[in-house]
Amino acid sequence: MVWPAPAKLNLFLHITGRRADGYHLLQTVFQFLEYGDDIRFAIREDGAIRRHGDVPSVPEAADLMVRAAQLLKAETGCPLGADIGITKRLPMGGGLGGGSSDAATVLVALNQHWGLGLDTDRLAALGLALGADVPVFVRGVAAWAEGVGEVLTPVAPAEPWYLVVKPPVEVPTGAVFGAPELTRDCLPITIPDFLSGRGSNVCEPVVRRHFPEVGKVLDWLGQHGDARLTGTGSCVFVAFEARASAEAVMTGLPATWQGFVARGTNRSPLLAALDRACAAG
Repeated sequence: MVWPAPAKLNLFLHITGRRADGYHLLQTVFQFLEYGDDIRFAIREDGAIRRHGDVPSVPEAADLMVRAAQLLKAETGCPLGADIGITKRLPMGGGLGGGSSDAATVLVALNQHWGLGLDTDRLAALGLALGADVPVFVRGVAAWAEGVGEVLTPVAPAEPWYLVVKPPVEVPTGAVFGAPELTRDCLPITIPDFLSGRGSNVCEPVVRRHFPEVGKVLDWLGQHGDARLTGTGSCVFVAFEARASAEAVMTGLPATWQGFVARGTNRSPLLAALDRACAAG
């Protein structure tokens, strides 16, 4: 069975402060896309965890998929292992949550395949040990997020079609969060504020300054709607009511940019896969 690891968008991103340990306090909304990586599993009796598939520049031992599987084994004492294969579509450094989504899918899928029976709260807690974005992928519902991104409240924004564009650059999260000019004192807003149209991505000015090619994408897509940066990555998105409209704009992309069109969804494709797996026994 193939398990999806969907992309996410940050529909806005405000930073409201900074903890003593250096982590930033934020407000954001996560929404999933019907697009992402595909992950396959073959269960091993020898307990080994092996990755298969090309993941450029990520050593196997450092891969969040492998770390997620190893963490699940360590926490439960499960004697089984897994061969994990991936078809990678989500770009590195794009702000689409690819690594976190892959880790969440491994936790959810192996919990099912290994027959562990851990509930969502336990899996989300394990995910948090791997990264602040992993719990939202484990829970699988669009969410208003606070804290460092782990305090989640379900929300239901509109589910438009998105054109997502990535220029040929990667934006390291550390470069953005470490920038002295980054706005870190946004006044908190509320969910009704967001749903009424408030909110922006305060990382955009920093990324524009240090990665001009991303600024070019923001300007180009901005001719067709409210173009926004997702997270702290290099991907930019704009919403459309109709798929055909998004695809028409995509035909004009400069040759050096990559893009795709996908529907936004408030229920992750991972949950649909879990439903199918449970029904199949």
